[in-house]
Order: sequence, then C-alpha cells, then structure tokens
Amino acid sequence: MELIRGQHNLRPWHHGCVATIGNFDGVHLGHQAILDQLAGQAARLRLPRMVITLEPQPQEFFAGPTASPARLMRLREKLLALDGLGIERVLCLKFDHRLAAMSASAFIDELLAKRLGIRYLVVGDDFRFGHRRVGDFALLVEAGQRHGFEVANTHSYILDGERVSSTRIRQALAQGDLEAAARLLGRPYDMCGRVAHGDRIGRTLGFPTANIHLHRRVTPVYGVYAVLMSGAGLQLWPGVANVGRRPTVNGVRQQLEVHLLDFRGDLYGRHVKVDFMHSIRPEQRFESLMALQAQIQRDTHTARSYFSARGIMIPDTHHRPLLPEAF
Repeated sequence: MELIRGQHNLRPWHHGCVATIGNFDGVHLGHQAILDQLAGQAARLRLPRMVITLEPQPQEFFAGPTASPARLMRLREKLLALDGLGIERVLCLKFDHRLAAMSASAFIDELLAKRLGIRYLVVGDDFRFGHRRVGDFALLVEAGQRHGFEVANTHSYILDGERVSSTRIRQALAQGDLEAAARLLGRPYDMCGRVAHGDRIGRTLGFPTANIHLHRRVTPVYGVYAVLMSGAGLQLWPGVANVGRRPTVNGVRQQLEVHLLDFRGDLYGRHVKVDFMHSIRPEQRFESLMALQAQIQRDTHTARSYFSARGIMIPDTHHRPLLPEAF
C-alpha cells in the first residue's frame, strides 16, 4: 500500500482512481462495507482504490486535545488495517486552518477532479465537507456530472438494530463490553506498539510486563483486561494487561503493560499487537505494593479461567529453547 502524505506529494501517476473519504477510525464493519463497495467499482473500471483521510481528525482539530473523543486507532494502526484489506493508496491530508477554510467547491474542483481524476466516489450517508461543512452528497453529484465521475453513498450499516459507528464502539469499550465492540469491529479491539523499557516494578512483584507507549491523547480502554498478544517471532499468547497511569506507583503517563502468562523471553524493541478479549476490573490505587501484588495474582487467575473456559491454551514452552528473560 502506498501512503501519500499531503497534496504536495501527489504525482501524475496518481491521477485516475476510485476513492472514498472519511476518518475510518476503527475500520469497523460500516467502513468495511464502504471499502467492499469501492472494490467492486475498482474492478469494473480497472483503477486503484484510494482512501482519503484527515490527520488530525476534524473533531480533534476543533475540540482541542483535552476535549477530543478517544481515538480507536492511531494513524499507524489505521494504515495497517487498510493495508490488510488490500487498499492500494491512502492520501493523508493535514487538517489545519488552511484546509478547514477551503470551500467545498474548491475541494472538489482542485483535489478530487484536477489532482486525483476520480472516476467513482463513495461516501457515507452523513458525509459533510468544506468550509462550514456546506458540502454534501447533492453537491458531489452535481460536481460529478460536470467533471465526469460517479458518486454513490452508503446507507448506515445496521447491526443488532442499531447503526454501526465509531461512537457506538467507544461507548461499548468504555462500558467494558468488549464482546459488543468486537461484533461492531468484526474482530477484537486491539492496540499496536513497540515494546519499550519500563521501570521493572512488575518484575520485582513477580509479574514482568511488556511496556507499550500508547501515543494517544485519550485512550478508549482503561483498566485491567485479559488479552492476546502477537507479533514478529511471537505466536498468539494469553496475558493480562493494564491500561492506565499506575496510580499505586505514582505513574503519570498513560501506558499499556502486558504480563504474558508463563512466558520467558526478550520482547524489547518488537512491534506487537494486543487483542483485548475480556474486561477484568477498572484500574485502582492500592495502599501498598504487597496489596497490588495480591490483586495481580487474582487478576491472573481470572484471566487463566477466562482463557481455559474458551479453550485458549498457553503455548507449550517445554519443547523449545527459552530466550533470556528480559522484560
């Protein structure tokens, strides 16, 4: 998949495509329906598919860092998901005052028609764009007739009697309903990142952890979870994760810590994916490290019971060399 950062990096060979525009936060079932529709048109017209997305998301730009809703995905995670769905190109536009002030007509004429040469455009049924959000589906249809591209909108994707949306997924995650979030996403909710060095407090308590920086202003999950971790050189492995600030040890920065059950090995520097399977409890402050250690033991027992009940086994480490324990 080719990532194009900004209009200034568009080249003549990018002219001619089928496209869709949106945040695609979560790349959930509703988004996947749009991309499936786009795939059919790409095959018909023999053109590559392009996803146009904005960074930061407009709501983040206008609301500011403290009032923005929690992101389901970092940009990197979104790109990985789109690549996994076979998207050929992603155009990432920097959303700033200049782009916010661009009129809807200029956005169509200068970018969609002149620079991209779009032949087919798919947008959501609630899509709005341009200065003061005056652009809508009707304006796109009228412009398509002038510039020679087709426009289609997708109706809401309904599951369990309600529209699938990023907002609905955030609400499910905030309530600890990971099963509902997974149904809406079409997969378990996950976070990706690189394992970094921590303060090794987990090791002193007998529960070494892989530490992953969130790189998010606001996290959509918060607390203790049963998780599955995977990555390069690591088969799918059950564990217990904490997402938060670690108040017992006076932590400040939000981060993800994962204790893999019965694992010994070196994960420093590896890029990993953590699937959130089951909510165990909220994060809380304990009066002592001994009390924290006792609670982690209970959390680990809860996670083991969860995985055992679902036939998810801890990989056998007895028939392969063990790596040095380094996390």
